[in-house]
Amino acid sequence: MSHRFVVHEHHSAHLHFDFRLELDGVLRSWAVPKGPSLNPEEKRLALMVEDHPLSYIDFEGIIPKGMSGAGAVVVWDSGPYELLERDEDKMAFILHGQILKGEFALVRLRGRGKGNQWLLIKKKDPYARESWKLKLKLPAKKAD
Repeated sequence: MSHRFVVHEHHSAHLHFDFRLELDGVLRSWAVPKGPSLNPEEKRLALMVEDHPLSYIDFEGIIPKGMSGAGAVVVWDSGPYELLERDEDKMAFILHGQILKGEFALVRLRGRGKGNQWLLIKKKDPYARESWKLKLKLPAKKAD
C-alpha cells in the first residue's frame, strides 16, 4: 500500500511548515517551526496538530483573515513514502519527494506537557546533507 506525504509552507502569523503523512484515512499533521532539514544534526521540533482530511494534500491558496492559520499556503514538497515503523512514540519512514528524500523519523518527546511535541529527524543515509539550507517557495513576509 502506498502512502503520500506533503509539506506545506505556511505563511501565517508565524512562518512554519506543516508536515503531513497520509495514514489511517487522514493526514496526520505536525507544525514544524523551522522547517524540515536534510542535515541529520538538525533535529526539528514538530508540534502535532489536528488531523486534516486527505483532500487537503494538494491545497494551495490563501486562508482568509479571521480564520485559524490565516495566510498563504503552498506545497513545498510532496510525494510517496514508505512506513517502516510506527508506534505511539515513534514513526520511521522513507520519503520520496522532490526535496525530501531518504529515511526520517518522528520521535515523541516525553515529560510533563510534552504530549504533542515530537522531533523530526533526518537519518544518516546517502541523501543526508550537512550543508543543508532551507529555501522558501514564497518570499518571507515582512513584520508589520
